[in-house]
Amino acid sequence: MARLIRLLPVQAMNPNLRDRILRKLDTLNDERAYQVLDYVEFLESRYAERPAVTGSIFQRFGDAVEDSLRAGRVSAGTISKAMGLMGQAMSVLDGVAAAGKSVANDIAGAAQTRTGPRPATGATGAAPATSPATPPNSTPGDQNT
Repeated sequence: MARLIRLLPVQAMNPNLRDRILRKLDTLNDERAYQVLDYVEFLESRYAERPAVTGSIFQRFGDAVEDSLRAGRVSAGTISKAMGLMGQAMSVLDGVAAAGKSVANDIAGAAQTRTGPRPATGATGAAPATSPATPPNSTPGDQNT
């Protein structure tokens, strides 16, 4: 039976339930919110039906720093201020990373257009031949010898 349950598709949390939990969390101070986080992590370790979503490298780093501060018995207010500053720094680093990626994409695009296909030419490599134009002041039947 347990094997069958693992094969069934896992449903995401009901959005209404998620919103209700978030409203309740908003009423708690940081110290109590950390207790809730501890309990949620315990529940996740015991009963998670799918792997946790991992964040960016900056988010994982911030989580590790926050966990270290909590383990060191730093007050919730101090952790909150420290994480606020780290959040601002991570936003700046995310912006720098996005700008670097944009520059790299622009360079790759420019290199691709320089080495891309060339305009079509004739078989000899020259421009296609055209019919000769008639001289501007000549008329048919008017021949000067």
